[in-house]
Amino acid sequence: MLVLLPPSEGKAASGEGAPLDPAGLSLPALAPARARVLDALVALCADGGEDAAMEVLGLGGTLRGEVARNAALRTAPALPAGELYTGVLYDALDLGTLAGPARAAAERSLLVFSGLWGALRITDRVPPYRCPMGVKLPPLGALGPYWRREAAQALTEAAAADAGPVLDLRSAAYAAAWRPAGEVAARTATVRVLHEREAGGVVKRSVVSHFNKATKGRLVRDLLQAGAEPRDTGGLVTALRDLKYTVEEQPAAAGRPRQLDVVVREL
Repeated sequence: MLVLLPPSEGKAASGEGAPLDPAGLSLPALAPARARVLDALVALCADGGEDAAMEVLGLGGTLRGEVARNAALRTAPALPAGELYTGVLYDALDLGTLAGPARAAAERSLLVFSGLWGALRITDRVPPYRCPMGVKLPPLGALGPYWRREAAQALTEAAAADAGPVLDLRSAAYAAAWRPAGEVAARTATVRVLHEREAGGVVKRSVVSHFNKATKGRLVRDLLQAGAEPRDTGGLVTALRDLKYTVEEQPAAAGRPRQLDVVVREL
């Protein structure tokens, strides 16, 4: 099983080891594309003027220090991506407490998408950075289409190397960086989290945001701890139901990912 995750805006304040070694990152086919984004981001933040960099990156005044941090990316201490991201999904996933087979499965199956790096394994060491996928980074342009061009072959090959399902938990901005197609799309499942509650005797459902992320983090953690190894999307649904998740399958068009609705009643 391959699990596609978004990054988080929340990140560790600093790294704790040696600086970035681009040659040491997984998915080495992405190295040239990563180098171009890194060069462009460092140039913007080191030489383009602080105010201009903040505007491009969509930073508010309280995040002014992120410009200097980006300018120093090549020499800043790095840390594993599994320790870098600290947002709601990653708090619920709690990678630091996974051990044994669950930890090995996480290292093997999780791919975190990134505006700067394209995609990372949780063992890849990178410094804290600020570069959302929605940024239009001079001179490369919008990073979503950029990565869709540059990363398609490498990510398709990574998915093809895993015979199980692809569980796509990315937000829309990061999903734009790679859209599974063909055989890979046919074994891909996306997840929507719905909150079900009763109001005035009427059952209502709504999409939640904060708890969407938390539920997805818990869902991945539970699958890893259970040692789930589904062979296809049907097996994935069965594994989730065995873990007491309420899962509803939506009709799937041929060659398109299947949408799974995970219904929660308590937030």
